[in-house]
Amino acid sequence: MSFLLREMPESERPRERLLKNGVKSLSNYELLAIILRTGSRSVSAIDLAKELLARYPAIDRLNEATVEELQEIKGVGRAKAVALLAAIELGKRINIPCVAKVKVQTPYQSYLYLRDSLQHLNQEHLVAVYLNSQSEIIAERTISIGTLTHTLFNCRDILKWGLKLSAKGIIIAHNHPSGNPEPSDEDYEITVRLVKAAAIVEILIVDHIIIGKNRYYSFMEHKKI
Repeated sequence: MSFLLREMPESERPRERLLKNGVKSLSNYELLAIILRTGSRSVSAIDLAKELLARYPAIDRLNEATVEELQEIKGVGRAKAVALLAAIELGKRINIPCVAKVKVQTPYQSYLYLRDSLQHLNQEHLVAVYLNSQSEIIAERTISIGTLTHTLFNCRDILKWGLKLSAKGIIIAHNHPSGNPEPSDEDYEITVRLVKAAAIVEILIVDHIIIGKNRYYSFMEHKKI
């Protein structure tokens, strides 16, 4: 049964539960309900939060939602959509350590930065490293996790993050669990396609690094990019 917040016992309302039991005691939908603040005339903020989670069952996917996409949910207007995205962005910024940015200017530096996190994995992981105009790392995103021999290569997701982060350049990288970093024909084809797609939105694909066991292949070093 659905209740408006004003119809719920005070002890069960998210704000009161937070004050009494602490923020960690709240479920995802209760936290969202607090950010949303209100529902609509017939739907409570809690029901609206549950509808959001039904649309985005993996809550981290909310990170990729746009104002327009959120407004497709009945009861979520522009103000609520903006409040949600602002809360998500604030959470991301809180988790960014206040340290000097790492600068990568050569393929070998890129390899050293990526080596430890990729070379021992048993599945292919596709990672994108986003750079500002000074070749400093803004962010790193795992784009996809593939199989033992195949990477799910999605140009749209790579460039979407580049645009969101206002990146000037992108280093893409994936590992070969076999340990041999030599690129396949598919690796060449997808790199060419990505370079062309990135040029349309004025983002430079700086390099494509393939990580093997204690060695790497750089498309930049081999003048393939």
